[in-house]
Amino acid sequence: METKEQVNTNVEPVKRDVLNADDVARMVPRLGKHPRLIRWLLRFLKIDKVNEIHEHNIDHPGPAFVRGLLTDLDIKLRVDNGQVLDHLPEGAFVTVSNHHFGALDGIILIDLIASHRPRYKVMVNMFLNYISGMRPNFIAVDAMASDDPKKKAVSMKGIKEAIRMVRGGDPVGFFPAGAVGKVNWRLRLKDREWQPNIIRLIDQLNVPVIPIFFHGSNSWWFNFLGVTCWQLRTLRHPAEVFRKRGKTFHVTVGEPISVEEQSRHKGSLAEFGQFLREQTYGLRDK
Repeated sequence: METKEQVNTNVEPVKRDVLNADDVARMVPRLGKHPRLIRWLLRFLKIDKVNEIHEHNIDHPGPAFVRGLLTDLDIKLRVDNGQVLDHLPEGAFVTVSNHHFGALDGIILIDLIASHRPRYKVMVNMFLNYISGMRPNFIAVDAMASDDPKKKAVSMKGIKEAIRMVRGGDPVGFFPAGAVGKVNWRLRLKDREWQPNIIRLIDQLNVPVIPIFFHGSNSWWFNFLGVTCWQLRTLRHPAEVFRKRGKTFHVTVGEPISVEEQSRHKGSLAEFGQFLREQTYGLRDK
């Protein structure tokens, strides 16, 4: 087991905060003339708290960083079937997970797997890539499938990196929905449609798949915004993270799905995607 493996964190210098007043001024030039308003926004959206906890852990980027975040937030984990984590497949494998929380399920996922396999990386959207301390375990892509050539280039680079990692024997994680789940008409939180391009990539990688299910959800207000205005929900995200301070997260780890078992459900891309989704959501009641 590769518990002593080190992550290469010398790719680029890390930024000690996540988002500061200068960043906001560059993103929204009209606000550049109103520094007091920017500072108020950073406090109102809890970005100042995000910066504080990021600064506290930034000197140890990678797996130690996410463990530090969970410790500072006093978040505990209840992991069902956790023995799978102590006997992970040798070499490359893939994890697939539901996406009910956003940032926190990504943080917890990295903590669970990278504590055993430090080179493990999770594919995330470009917004989360602002968290410099987690970049050693991130593969950034544009989840919105933007037409911006620069963002498309980032996504292509991310896909190529995932393939390179797996071919080199390292594990990679995916949230196939690509965005945080939404409440359906039965008021039950579920993932959006799992993206065919991610399912296709997993199919091509042809390695064992470990489903991991995150129980629970964010607040009703956050989920309501997910139905009415995703932009406001994105702004609400930091506050949701700090609402979980002192909570216990319930996670269920599934048994690895062998390449042979996967092959029996590859009649079509849709069938394979449905199989992986069912294997993940089937852990909800276990």
